[in-house]
Amino acid sequence: MTIRQRKLIGAVLLLLLVIVWSLAGVAVAQAPVLKENRLWQFAFYIVAGLGWVLPAMPLIKWMSKGQE
Repeated sequence: MTIRQRKLIGAVLLLLLVIVWSLAGVAVAQAPVLKENRLWQFAFYIVAGLGWVLPAMPLIKWMSKGQE
């Protein structure tokens, strides 16, 4: 597989990841537990905001494989 193909596939997968992650975050943010407790809200938004990076890292690494 060429680098261009890998980057195209990776870009599409990254877009899907961000879309699914944000929709899941919006769904979970409506939970009553989060509406009642500001500390839970704070923790949730940190995890929701930064959590997508962990699954994205291996994908980006795969996209750049073979470029070195």
